[in-house]
Amino acid sequence: MSLRTSRSARAGQYAALLGYLVFLAFPFLWLISTAFKPARELGSLHPTWIPEHPTLDNFRQAFDEQPLLRAAANSLVAALCAALIAVVIATPMAYVMARQRSRLSAAATGWVVVSQAFPFVLLIIPLFLILKNLHLINTLWGLIMVYVVWALPFALWMLVGYVRAVPPELEEAASVDGASRLRTLVSVTVPLLAPGIVATALFAFITAWNEFFFALVLLKTPEKQTLPVVLTHFLGAEGAAELGPLAAAAFLATLPSLVLFAVIQRRITGGMLAGAVKS
Repeated sequence: MSLRTSRSARAGQYAALLGYLVFLAFPFLWLISTAFKPARELGSLHPTWIPEHPTLDNFRQAFDEQPLLRAAANSLVAALCAALIAVVIATPMAYVMARQRSRLSAAATGWVVVSQAFPFVLLIIPLFLILKNLHLINTLWGLIMVYVVWALPFALWMLVGYVRAVPPELEEAASVDGASRLRTLVSVTVPLLAPGIVATALFAFITAWNEFFFALVLLKTPEKQTLPVVLTHFLGAEGAAELGPLAAAAFLATLPSLVLFAVIQRRITGGMLAGAVKS
């Protein structure tokens, strides 16, 4: 009886997981289908999953109407810089918060978690005034600073958990051998934190790549706008959307995140296994 119950519970778990995967995949699959449909099929009263006459006209129209390559370059620069800076700042801070157990460290950890609950609207006016005084409005560096500040709390929270998973005995052994605290951090702790650092950088990159609200408010000239902002240009004044070009552009906008995650995911898993063997 218990064996049947265990099998039934496992089957239910697999069924729930499959349903969740279908739920996640449905919007993306429908986006791909729409991107390759001609205008006649987009207006059909009986839409189909697979385009009957697939076409690349939507992609050509999207590139002809909007500067997608320039916007993608702006998004790439902002996302990469924000991810790198956030990781460089968060790594030593996370090390201190994880190793120095004190009330101040606990308060800092609590503040990191609470800060994630702040809505964008409460932050945009102070951020705008600060960037205006620094003459960073309508600049990519101003946007990068905002992305770093926004990604830093969660990056700290992630890395603190990874640091606590590193055995302190390894650092104590390096200290006995005469290594300084900085040398221990660079030579012992950071290599073991590589999977966590990569995962944190990936999170910061995807967050900055997909961000829309800050970019909309802080960037004014078309030459500086990022890809999520440019995608809104496919919407008409009355809310009518050019579904074909919009779907094509949105599909291209999702590719970098998917490719990056597919490439790095194996390295994250391999790094975790290697770290487990070393420890």
